[in-house]
Amino acid sequence: QVQLVESGGGLVQPGGSLRLSCVASGGFFRIGGMGWYHQAPGKQRELAATISSGGSTNYADSVKGRFTISRDRAKATVYLQMNNVKPEDTAVYYCNADIYSGPGSASRSVWGQGTQVTVSS
Repeated sequence: QVQLVESGGGLVQPGGSLRLSCVASGGFFRIGGMGWYHQAPGKQRELAATISSGGSTNYADSVKGRFTISRDRAKATVYLQMNNVKPEDTAVYYCNADIYSGPGSASRSVWGQGTQVTVSS
């Protein structure tokens, strides 16, 4: 059973920084694209940033220039460095990964349980 476990959330002041981590565990062949999504209260889950298996990145306009996504293949981990955070960044942040169970298999989208980020003074 593949699991994604996020960590690093918490309370941070406006203008501050936070680093989220998400590690994949369990039996899998390889990991394809990975990403971070955020969901504010009363709103739909939205993309924050993604990173492909080749390292190409994509960011939502709202976080571009402030957030950086990266991954460590050896550790099966994806990170989200959040700088110059704003109150509107307050949300639950979810990790997502495309998991391949074997060679030639189709990928399966797996979600983490989420970690709360609150930006407030």
